[in-house]
Amino acid sequence: MILDSEIASLASLEPLALELLKEPEVVIKVKLHLNLPTKGPIGIDAYLVYYCTVRGPPSKGGLRINENVTLEDVIQLAEIMTYKCALMDLPFGGAKAGIKANYELPQLDKNIIVREFVHKIRNEIVSGAYVFGPDLGTGPREMATIFGETHMRESVTGKPVGIGGVPGRLQATGYGVAKITEKAVSEILGKDLKDVTIAIQGFGNVGFWACKTLCELGAKVIAVSDKYGGTINFKGLNFEKLSQYSQQNNTVRGFNGSSISNEDLLRLQVDVLIPAAIENVITENNVSLLKAKMIVEGANAPLSNIAHEFLYKKGVPVVPDILANAGGVIASYDEWRISKAGLLITEKETLNDVERTLAKAFEEVLSFADSYKTSLRKAAYAIAARRIADTMIARGWI
Repeated sequence: MILDSEIASLASLEPLALELLKEPEVVIKVKLHLNLPTKGPIGIDAYLVYYCTVRGPPSKGGLRINENVTLEDVIQLAEIMTYKCALMDLPFGGAKAGIKANYELPQLDKNIIVREFVHKIRNEIVSGAYVFGPDLGTGPREMATIFGETHMRESVTGKPVGIGGVPGRLQATGYGVAKITEKAVSEILGKDLKDVTIAIQGFGNVGFWACKTLCELGAKVIAVSDKYGGTINFKGLNFEKLSQYSQQNNTVRGFNGSSISNEDLLRLQVDVLIPAAIENVITENNVSLLKAKMIVEGANAPLSNIAHEFLYKKGVPVVPDILANAGGVIASYDEWRISKAGLLITEKETLNDVERTLAKAFEEVLSFADSYKTSLRKAAYAIAARRIADTMIARGWI
């Protein structure tokens, strides 16, 4: 459970509300029995978790495909999504889906796996209870497969534009991370974005678009990495050339003849560190080695609770994931409501909505943290928890 006694106190949380938020409402585990073209007969575990549905239905969550997925991971991610939607003040409950399979499987195999999962939980989708979105190991192609099974545009977000996806959804999360970084650099570090150095761990969808946007805004991104390692240039990386190299070599490692490990990237002396890869990369084991002046969580839960507390006591601000990477769910809400209404939206409108919503939430969190002398993370969760509890009261849950 994310909420501790301090967050509950900051949120003036009713005891029954806290009790209801201690564990997920619904946990669904299914076994996918398949005969894959490249693997033959195989059994695959898959999960769907509704953590709290009081602000839904629908409940929103991505579909993660990874061979290391566990039920505990999916529960944690569903819990994070619950608070993220509430912090953005979206009418969504929080949920998550996960499939324990290699995300690097051939596309045909992945399509078969996704279709079977949709069949297994079909009632959850067609009832409007759960809305899919992309996450690690999935993207527009998998979302298109889901739409192909449901024929309901509002059942899934992150779709290709031609079948109801919104322009700007692909880059929304990384774009939002960049815009939040810009505001945090200005309002917390008191600097101009052009005068800071930035390192980004992760060059998937989030890291790629965060890097691109930050470079366009004039920031000096000196290091990036992916699962194979990274590259560094203290004068700043050329994004266009880096992107071309990554596409040609399937990694950023070795770009311009330079290499750096993921562990060393985390320890760089930079103004801003953006962990945008996977969860739990900064823990009690390595947090004392960090030299960044500020952390912006691009990934979900890249810092452990102990790491958060250590950095707060050290005076290093951490912009939490439920604020920093919420651009994706904001754009997903736009796609969901537009799909239901049969309307259109432009890329500029999508990204403007992301920037506007994030800016409002950022100011709320910063003001709360200043007023109550607490961390940005606890401020964000307190605001979100209070909104959830208010909805529980409004619905007669408590």
